[in-house]
Amino acid sequence: MKPSAAIPVANHSSSAAYDRAYAVCVDKARRNLARLAARPVAGPFARDGDYFAHPEGFFDIGNWTSSFHTGMALQAFESTHDPEFVQLANRLGDSYRAKVTRARMDTMHDLGFLYSLYSVALHRLTGDVEHQRTGLLAADELAKRFSARGGYIRAWGRMDENDTDYAGLAIIDCMMNLPLLFWAARETGSRFYSEIAVAHADTTQANFVRADDSVCHAFRFDLTTGAPLRPENYCGYAVDSHWARGTAWAIYGFALAFRHTGRTAYLDTAARLAKKFVALLDREIVPLWDFRLPAGSEPVRDSSAAAIVVCGLDEVCAHRPDTALSAAAEKLLGRLCSAGYLDPNPECPGVLRHAEVGAGPGVVPGTIKAQDVYTSWGDYYFMEALSRRLNRTADWW
Repeated sequence: MKPSAAIPVANHSSSAAYDRAYAVCVDKARRNLARLAARPVAGPFARDGDYFAHPEGFFDIGNWTSSFHTGMALQAFESTHDPEFVQLANRLGDSYRAKVTRARMDTMHDLGFLYSLYSVALHRLTGDVEHQRTGLLAADELAKRFSARGGYIRAWGRMDENDTDYAGLAIIDCMMNLPLLFWAARETGSRFYSEIAVAHADTTQANFVRADDSVCHAFRFDLTTGAPLRPENYCGYAVDSHWARGTAWAIYGFALAFRHTGRTAYLDTAARLAKKFVALLDREIVPLWDFRLPAGSEPVRDSSAAAIVVCGLDEVCAHRPDTALSAAAEKLLGRLCSAGYLDPNPECPGVLRHAEVGAGPGVVPGTIKAQDVYTSWGDYYFMEALSRRLNRTADWW
């Protein structure tokens, strides 16, 4: 399938707002990449927007976010053609290679996020075969997390540890990691990678998507037989709730799976989930972090879910035009460009205010609290959505 089409700007006023927001993203991407290249540690989120004041080691098993900074910088390179962006990104090459060679046991399913927005992007931009080799090594490690019995990619934990809570667990976020496998299949000519991606997408479609077009966050499978056991929750409010960001991952992920395979069922699923998501938006436009919060809950919004879903809606509409979904994407992006969400302060590394991450167990057993933060992933997808409209660049998925 061809990359998704560029999205036309709705009108002059929105174009001006998008231009201003994109300039903020370019400036912060430059500053953040310089800091990351000097020392490859950055926090995934921060209450004050300073990702570098709360660093997470590049080789930590939980690190899945470093490449949102490189992804933003390489988006900026495509529009500015400033070689500094590529030069700084190249300084991280040894670290990325080491993560999938020397530290490969301490990785997780988010190798897709990490290497699509670094190695794959740099290979596409420069043709550098070293970045291609590193990206293929990452695809190999991601493929090793596949459970043939269950037909899913294990989310977390070392693959030689089956006595932890993460054994037999897959999560909805992994739909966004599959493009790395589809890319590897094209680069090598081997169906091995794409067959794993398709199997995981099919398993996700069968077990994560509910009859009412809501989505669960996680699912547990029997370690011995691979049989599906039950839904689980680590990020939404509760097991039976409807986590907004998880749905955004699913919408974009299934739409991308269609792009890479041409399987209509994936696009059908993405469109259904998209219509459900849009129908649940309220007057604030930016969604609550979970669509099924009980009455009286703190109304924490998630700008990162909004940014991701704009990209997902764009991808759906590129393959199946829908005026209602396109209009919703413009409303969401326009709201993110407003003063309530966009932080133009050049001294603050973060771009979007009012995203959400979990804050530990809730008052009710089995539930999770939320905290209001800036997130590196929200910033990246915000810039990707703007880039589609202003620069007509290809994405890295």
